[in-house]
Amino acid sequence: MSTATNITFNTYQNRSYAANVAHAARNLLRALFAVQPARAAAAKDEMISRDLARDRAALLSMARDFEAFSPSQAAELRYLASRG
Repeated sequence: MSTATNITFNTYQNRSYAANVAHAARNLLRALFAVQPARAAAAKDEMISRDLARDRAALLSMARDFEAFSPSQAAELRYLASRG
């Protein structure tokens, strides 16, 4: 027995072309302007700030390693870390 017999789908038999286009446009706008829940957005912001702090720490660590033999490179790395 095929599993295709268990698949369900919606058919819109009584719709005109304009109604189908309008339906597609509404769905596109819903997808484009979907609002994230505030908690998810806050968690994402927290994760981004944590990643930035980790990257800054890595750049400063590299700057300390380069300080002895390439002071200009170390200065560049410190500048990049300060830019955020």
